[in-house]
Amino acid sequence: MKIICIDDEPLILNMTAALCRELPSKPEVCGFSNAADALDWLKSRTADIALLDINMPDMNGIELAARIRTIDPNVSIIFLTGYSEYAVDAFRLHASGYLLKPVNKQRLKEEIDLAMQRRSTRSLLPADGAKISARTFGEFDLYANGQVVAFPRSKAKELLAYLIDRQGGSITRASAFAVLWEEGIYDRSMQKQLDVVIRSLRTTLKSVGAEDILEMKQGALRVCPEKLDCDLFRFLNGDVDAINAYRGEYMNAYSWASTTEAFLDRMRQRM
Repeated sequence: MKIICIDDEPLILNMTAALCRELPSKPEVCGFSNAADALDWLKSRTADIALLDINMPDMNGIELAARIRTIDPNVSIIFLTGYSEYAVDAFRLHASGYLLKPVNKQRLKEEIDLAMQRRSTRSLLPADGAKISARTFGEFDLYANGQVVAFPRSKAKELLAYLIDRQGGSITRASAFAVLWEEGIYDRSMQKQLDVVIRSLRTTLKSVGAEDILEMKQGALRVCPEKLDCDLFRFLNGDVDAINAYRGEYMNAYSWASTTEAFLDRMRQRM
């Protein structure tokens, strides 16, 4: 395991790095007192965990986390700060953890262990030989040939996530609208907006050779489960690796996913 620590206060930086080196996993640890040096280091190397101070000069930790994600989206971010008001911004970036200073060794170990568990969940996908894969445990992502697919429209990504949640069941356009715009009115203007979202989804899928996972018939939409690999589908089929990978988090970004998450929790408890 490789951990990088970034903090502009040398004393705190050295203390945090020392705590990391004392962990049972004996990780390789590199410390940086400024964001630019850390970013340069990441351009030619990889890290599993990035421990970031938030309140730094030149570039704060929130900005730094976003820059790190552009270099390597797989780095798990844990924020270390004395300012709890940054928590909302931190989790908008899907941070793996958020710890208040002074750092407690046991809490640090727990956050790093949890982050590594989530990384192992991500490593479930794509499955061997699978061209198109979906990860639903934790955050939702689609993979094509092992690479994360970028969606120009967030609503298009959410629509695909919901279709996968339906496990091959068809939904009407009106139902799709109700999910994407919970309080919206399905008038002609919003019907056109939904058309834009659907076209964007189809264009994105086509660009990565995945257009055949989406089926449209008589105004209804569905995904074809047999044409993509998915941790949710494998969990429901009793796949041991998928069952062990589920940590109680399912499509975190979407409120409608809570029903399926509760169902998965009940199933996991019975196994």
